[in-house]
Amino acid sequence: MTFADEVKNAVTARAALLVVGVLALQLLFIASYVGALHRPDPTDVPFGVVAPQQVSGQLVTQLGDLPGGPLDPRAVSDEAEARRQIQNRDIDGALIVSPTGATDTVLVASGGGTVLATSLAKIIEEAERPQQRTVRTVDVAPASPDDFDGLSSFYLVVGWCVGGYLCASILAISAGTKPANRQRAVIRTGVMALYSVAGGIGGAVIIGPVLGALPGSVWALAGLGALVVFAVGMITLALEALTGIVGIGLAVLLIVIAGNPSAGGAFPLPMLPDFWRAIGPALPPGAGTWVARSIAYFRGNAVTGPLLVLSAWAVAGTVLTLLLSMRRRDTEETPRTAAASGGGSTLG
Repeated sequence: MTFADEVKNAVTARAALLVVGVLALQLLFIASYVGALHRPDPTDVPFGVVAPQQVSGQLVTQLGDLPGGPLDPRAVSDEAEARRQIQNRDIDGALIVSPTGATDTVLVASGGGTVLATSLAKIIEEAERPQQRTVRTVDVAPASPDDFDGLSSFYLVVGWCVGGYLCASILAISAGTKPANRQRAVIRTGVMALYSVAGGIGGAVIIGPVLGALPGSVWALAGLGALVVFAVGMITLALEALTGIVGIGLAVLLIVIAGNPSAGGAFPLPMLPDFWRAIGPALPPGAGTWVARSIAYFRGNAVTGPLLVLSAWAVAGTVLTLLLSMRRRDTEETPRTAAASGGGSTLG
């Protein structure tokens, strides 16, 4: 046998296509992560301004016209309202102008991302310096001292996502990536649900009571974790049922390559380029990271939208998995029925 024949036997056309697909995923991984994270510039950050009425409008305009457009400022009635809006995650910070002294206050929330909080304080300090005013920073939703740079919630959600698509991949590969019948699809869905509950509770216990990295309700985080794992797992099962082993690569593309860098973890959403900022909230890692931070630092506020996103992924994955298993069952039973009919007529 020649070397060329050995190559043909060792590397089939299907294997070659899969290798090309892996190469594409590798290059997309590099492009996505570097593209999203190589230059984190704040852009259009929702920002409140509390100032005397005679200067409020002018100050809002000045902050809105800063080079690069880092802020999206809006007038706020008073400091209490500014704090409420930060806690509700409507704005990411606020400037409180002193009507009598030369020292103003910038409110930030490092629980939503330490890098963004630090950037906001620096932006305001530079903007106030020409007016001979100084700024003091007050953190109204501080990150835990054991949550470096506010990254624990992001890594928690990444762990849940990894568990979701790995479990789904193992369930599929162990008996073929396309469910042979509806019963098998239902069983896999049930296993995925049980695994999700265990993964959610386990992750919440590790990051809370065991490591002390995140404050907030352990059971709220456990519920979030179960939903994240189930959503990622079921959409992975659906992609595998639709495309076979290629579905694993599609899940990696969706969750890891597109979802992780756009999740607002390493850098909060206002610091990401437009494309990643747009897709992040619609993908499981971004929705999960937002909710985890809200549970830990913002009294569970502003979670309805992200929870609906995660629920939509879970429902879509479950429905597609079951429908695709029924379709495959129908296509397999049709030849059998025809064969049985043909056999009967021959005997007759």
